[in-house]
Amino acid sequence: LSVGRAVLAALRGRLGALCWSLAPLSLSLPLSLPGWPNSSPRPQREQEWDDAPLTPTSVNYHFTRQCNYKCGFCFHTAKTSFVLPLEEAKRGLAMLKEAGMEKINFSGGEPFLQDRGEFVGKLVQFCKQELELPSVSIVSNGSLIRKQWFEKYGEYLDILAISCDSFDEDVNILIGRRQGKKNHVENLHKLRQWCREYTVAFKINSVINRFNVEEDMNEQIKALNPVRWKVFQCLLIEGENSGEDALREAEKFVISDEDFDRFLDRHKDVSCLVPESNQKMRDSYLILDEYMRFLNCRNGRKEPSKSILDVGVEAAIKFSGFDEKMFLRRGGKYVWSKADMKLDW
Repeated sequence: LSVGRAVLAALRGRLGALCWSLAPLSLSLPLSLPGWPNSSPRPQREQEWDDAPLTPTSVNYHFTRQCNYKCGFCFHTAKTSFVLPLEEAKRGLAMLKEAGMEKINFSGGEPFLQDRGEFVGKLVQFCKQELELPSVSIVSNGSLIRKQWFEKYGEYLDILAISCDSFDEDVNILIGRRQGKKNHVENLHKLRQWCREYTVAFKINSVINRFNVEEDMNEQIKALNPVRWKVFQCLLIEGENSGEDALREAEKFVISDEDFDRFLDRHKDVSCLVPESNQKMRDSYLILDEYMRFLNCRNGRKEPSKSILDVGVEAAIKFSGFDEKMFLRRGGKYVWSKADMKLDW
């Protein structure tokens, strides 16, 4: 039954993407006839698309802002230590499932800081076992994950994404992606092996910035063989990593579009590469903060909606600034359940 649900969900997503891709063609067809007023249904049809209720198909829940790393370009900085009580978080996740959520991604901050990974582990188990979501994933810096966590919760996790911006430890130190004497790259390889052992799909996230833009990562990425290598262009968010009230000063990390394109061209032969420019990234993610408020980034800041726990998903998501068409165009819908992946674990 779970496989059947996952297949239906994937077909539904592909059909939705096809509809979006055909919409501009259908809207451009001339429908006026001789003797009739020269009118076009385009504005009305566009309005129907705009008024259609948003579906939270894929949600990123940043349930904590606390982190043990100090990455200079971080755009979800530690302004508060607040974390929702576990049962309230579960209530919100159940509301999102009812509204159409198929994939949940837990992030931070560092999600394994809270209760030494037990909090995120319980949420992962709840989403897979109780809510039966097709895809449950985590983004982590990997420094606090222990093998015992995989033994307890690995079966419920579809994808583990580890942030790694460089395979040069000196560069990682410059960026702030290190704590103590632990080698970030060595730890990455250890986590890769644990994902194989416990059948968790392995993913790598990299933020391309001034310190790593000239690096050649082809050999290392191919050796690690992640299911996806998500490559982001360093993004400025006012009040988070830029501006007077920000905890970070990310301006020195920013690269041009041309710099980003050159990095992508250098790695074009990596089959798992998934590039995301600032334009694609800013409005095509549904982000929930620690209070379960959708964050609107359209104006270069994170402007929160009211919490879904107070007003419901439908009312809150209207203020998210979410561009559903861009979400589909950037490939936001993909084979994201490990039950559907043909992987050599």
